[in-house]
Amino acid sequence: MSTAWPAGGPKPSRPWGDLEHLSVQRDPDEVSGVVLVTLDLPERRNSMSEAMTRSWGEVMQALSADRSVRAVVVTGRGRAFCAGGDFSWLAATPDAAVPELRERMLSFYRTWLSVHDLRVPTVAAINGAAIGAGLAVALACDIRIAADDARLAVPFTSLGLHPGMATTWLLRRAAGDTLARDMLLSGRALTGAEAVPSGLVSRCAPGDEVVASALATAAAISAAAPVATELTKAALGAGGPQSLEAALAWESLAQPVTLAMDDLHEGLAAARERRPARFTGR
Repeated sequence: MSTAWPAGGPKPSRPWGDLEHLSVQRDPDEVSGVVLVTLDLPERRNSMSEAMTRSWGEVMQALSADRSVRAVVVTGRGRAFCAGGDFSWLAATPDAAVPELRERMLSFYRTWLSVHDLRVPTVAAINGAAIGAGLAVALACDIRIAADDARLAVPFTSLGLHPGMATTWLLRRAAGDTLARDMLLSGRALTGAEAVPSGLVSRCAPGDEVVASALATAAAISAAAPVATELTKAALGAGGPQSLEAALAWESLAQPVTLAMDDLHEGLAAARERRPARFTGR
């Protein structure tokens, strides 16, 4: 895969409809199944506008239903990944009651966190600042690659807010309890390079190489057997099996599924013949 294809601008792989503040493109050859979703409101640091939120929900639903998709990369246009939620609507509804606010926030959370439920692996290319709910979107992805100087923070309490977007769960799962407490309670910010040792991100790269690195990772994922990959993602969901016995119970069901597939024979033949495998999902 060419690492330069995002620079050509969005190349929709399907008629996505009228997307606002979001762009979708697929690799030029449309054979690998890699899709790049870009938050596209750079003048507001890709903050989550209502229009972007609607577009995101539509795209996630379409990706979930598209069996040709094998991996998804999420990034931001410009210098930021995502500055978080756009709460300008609060000024227009200063007297909103708690039940109304709760329903609105639940809808917002569930729309954005739907990336967590995609059946295919997802890679966050954190090209710049990922703040609050913006970092939560990256945390909801399976793999995170950050610019070495990207700023990662969840400064909810300094704004007078309780954390949202499941950050109290997502951050602890990714980085551990100690760092999650530090970031959520003190507002501590980390660079991409500082975030690697904790596992908050898996690796970092120079800013102009982050998307290319994420696309290369997605290409490697998409080259593997799709059913085996989807079942592996399912096994790792919600932090993975909770015990050795739970892992054995899942794997003793999931591995025989792949043993009975043509893709296994293709993978063995490719390894024997020292050539790339051509998996079909059958």
